[in-house]
Amino acid sequence: MNTNFMKKICYSIFAAVLIAFSSCSENKKDTSAKSENTSPPNVLVILTDQWRAQATSYAGDPNVNTPNLDELAKTSVNFKNAVSGMPVCSPFRASLLTGQRPLTHGVFMNDVQLDTNAVTIAKVFNKEGYDTGYIGKWHLDGRGRLQNVAPGKRRQGFKFWKGNECTHNYNKSVYYDNDDPDRKIWDGYDTFEQTDAAIDYLKEKKSSNSPFMMILSYGTPHAPYHTAPEKYRNRFDPDKIQLRKNVPDSLNARAKKDLAGYYAHIAAIDDMIGKLISNLKNTGKYENTIIVFTSDHGDLLGSHGAYKKQQPYEESARVPMLFHIPQNLRISIGERAALMNSEDIMPTLLGLCDISIPTTVEGINYRPYLEGKEQVGDATLLTCVQPFGQWNKVQHGAREYRAIKTQRYTYARGLTGPWLLFDNKIDPYQLNNLVGNEGYTSVQDDMEKLLYQRLEETGDEFLPGLAYIKKWGYSIDETGTVPYTH
Repeated sequence: MNTNFMKKICYSIFAAVLIAFSSCSENKKDTSAKSENTSPPNVLVILTDQWRAQATSYAGDPNVNTPNLDELAKTSVNFKNAVSGMPVCSPFRASLLTGQRPLTHGVFMNDVQLDTNAVTIAKVFNKEGYDTGYIGKWHLDGRGRLQNVAPGKRRQGFKFWKGNECTHNYNKSVYYDNDDPDRKIWDGYDTFEQTDAAIDYLKEKKSSNSPFMMILSYGTPHAPYHTAPEKYRNRFDPDKIQLRKNVPDSLNARAKKDLAGYYAHIAAIDDMIGKLISNLKNTGKYENTIIVFTSDHGDLLGSHGAYKKQQPYEESARVPMLFHIPQNLRISIGERAALMNSEDIMPTLLGLCDISIPTTVEGINYRPYLEGKEQVGDATLLTCVQPFGQWNKVQHGAREYRAIKTQRYTYARGLTGPWLLFDNKIDPYQLNNLVGNEGYTSVQDDMEKLLYQRLEETGDEFLPGLAYIKKWGYSIDETGTVPYTH
């Protein structure tokens, strides 16, 4: 046989062996790299109470500086159009925990109990081997605002617990510690104390191989507005507060004073978020932790001549929504236009953690959207099933409504007909109600069709509030509110 031919064969065989060996080595490297990133991500949800989307420096508020949130926003997905689908405390919280809309989980008013058999976010994460913890305001037990949410089913799957049902006395704040039935009081301003409790929880997880899912639920910046520590209150001069253009002159003095206190709470929380993230980094868990920052609803604070929430206006319904996502998931950071809603948080977190989403969930898993595989979130619903409390029908003439919000328009309808239509692009302060405006007839018709299409898809018959009160068996007072005790 030809010697050169034999040499070529030997060289070919040798080259093939080298390629195979190299390929094997590369595969080993790939597998090793993959194994380094296959640890399930941790989840930290930072939930605030009554923080409207506009009230951060990263969102352009001229009155407050939020450097730690600004830093978090730089490394996060910012759902700039996120909303609270029913902008009031308990309904949002029930949607966060179940991934369901209020007419499904039944918590469409404050101070009622979420079904203890609900499939909740904690129960799902527990089954996946996560340690689950809850610190702070709960407002889903309906058995008295200062009473213990007893261990077991009423805690909806959360194993670690330093929580309270509901209190707004931030300097003498009640809480209950895990299995101890005795009522306790945080030593100082509860935003600080709850942060330290969360840090202690995270430190305990430093050497743990189990992932964690924790919700830290602050009661601030909800009213009372003037109870933050003095050093924060001293930062904000009411006379220098710049009001939004939709605050009437009659409320100027009150709104400036209240906003000064509101921003003091916000500044304190911002410092605590910085402290929390710094400590999370020290545990070595930061790089593999999903961090969500959001709020249960906003606060009108004088806009449209009103306070608090429940309304479809921007200051009430739009909330901050940051998702800080580990880099190995390869999701681009920055602003997103999709209208993420309350029920979407749970399925999105499960999707990001590669956990199967229960069939009970009604919200959208935004992971495919974030990966550029789907286009969703062009429109979403805002709902008021039964106005209550500050917005009760008897004293304030409030109304049941259903609203559809797109990336440009907000359209709301009451039981008796169209109520509000705003072009949020040219009228961001929602000063010009376009219902019945001849120039917007086609827009109103389109929004009406879209609204009823969504109501049909979600099985919402849009009945008077009392029909749902009867269905769920709630007891209400003469103002249409579920009474509560301390």
